[in-house]
Amino acid sequence: MKLDVNLCNNLKSIRTRLGMSQQELANIAGVTRQSIGGVESGQYAPSVAMSLRLAKALGCQVEDLFWFEQDLPEVEAILTGSAPKQQQLRVSLARVGDQWIAYPLVGNDAFRIEMIPADGETVAVKYPIVGTGESVRVKGLSSISKLPLASEVATQELHPASEAQSQIGTNKVQVRLLDDIDKLHNTVVIAGCTPVLSLLARATERWHPKLRIHYRFAHSTAALRSLCRGEVHIAGMHLYNADTGEHNIPFVREALTGKSAVLITLGVWEEGLLVPSGNPMGVKTVSDLVEFGATIVTHEVGSGSRMLLERKLQEEGVPLHKVKGSDHIVHSHQDVALSVVSGIADAGISTASIAAAFGLGFIPLHRARYDLVIIKEYLEEEPVKQFLSILGHRLVQSQLEILGGYDISNIGEVVANI
Repeated sequence: MKLDVNLCNNLKSIRTRLGMSQQELANIAGVTRQSIGGVESGQYAPSVAMSLRLAKALGCQVEDLFWFEQDLPEVEAILTGSAPKQQQLRVSLARVGDQWIAYPLVGNDAFRIEMIPADGETVAVKYPIVGTGESVRVKGLSSISKLPLASEVATQELHPASEAQSQIGTNKVQVRLLDDIDKLHNTVVIAGCTPVLSLLARATERWHPKLRIHYRFAHSTAALRSLCRGEVHIAGMHLYNADTGEHNIPFVREALTGKSAVLITLGVWEEGLLVPSGNPMGVKTVSDLVEFGATIVTHEVGSGSRMLLERKLQEEGVPLHKVKGSDHIVHSHQDVALSVVSGIADAGISTASIAAAFGLGFIPLHRARYDLVIIKEYLEEEPVKQFLSILGHRLVQSQLEILGGYDISNIGEVVANI
């Protein structure tokens, strides 16, 4: 039968996901291999009988295999970040609060290890796309002598809720769905920088197969900004206020004006300097970096690791710009480790668990509490409840324990209501 140009199918996708060859599927469905190839390539439209046989052979509904292009549903969503100004973008989708949020799958955001499947495709930009504040920088951090107080960082780096709300809604797009809308509803979005979040995401999906965890990599301040803007359900952070000796709470209180949130601890991790195995330079403190002429890599302004480095340098009276490589910015803990392993850098701030994973030396500088910040209204949503429930699972805790460098004795504990 000649193909209807508007008929779409994902026969090949479902077949390969089940590990079946074209011939194997043809044998089960009682059709020829050539027919299977013709349908998959879009050159042949199957009869009703053949469609039913294929669906039965693959254990799915006919509607899962075939659909008309114009039948794909569309939703209106808020586009995050500063995406390229083009009509069509691959996006991931999630329902956060009372609105759909679209996350562009562009550049590094399109990958984890493998390319990320899209949930939809933008088809119409309803309003001009504008920046969402991701490029905001903290004034006064060009030299360590001007390092602001934690409260000042929160004020300058984080958008207050009122400002965030004034920006959201300006990036509306129309998205054609490429997946079942029920799956998209059952999604939790988490922003944070610790690789443990991706581990927790996979563990959650193992025990709750219908739940999707969308993990957005972001340093602590950026994650909190995303939470303020209503782009994520949960923000992970490890910021420290040296004046009060508190972790995270002052920053959340400053940022979430007009909103209520709960902070649930994930654990306490060891932060410090990654150095090559055996520490050949003999580095013991951050001031040694200058004395020995060591080259470093640093994290972005607003990250907990960057603030730790600046604070420790300030305590020892060393300006940041005196450290060789201090302008070399990397964006993840893995990037720090890879820079040291490859010889690009002699040192960088990360965690004991990352050092162990890459076989590197580690010089401890601080024990930081890593908290999950959740807007209280999201606590009533079933996907969020399912994610939080796995924090008490013994097998999940065992996964964290074997990483090393984590104290999870208080995992799941509510440390603050704001």
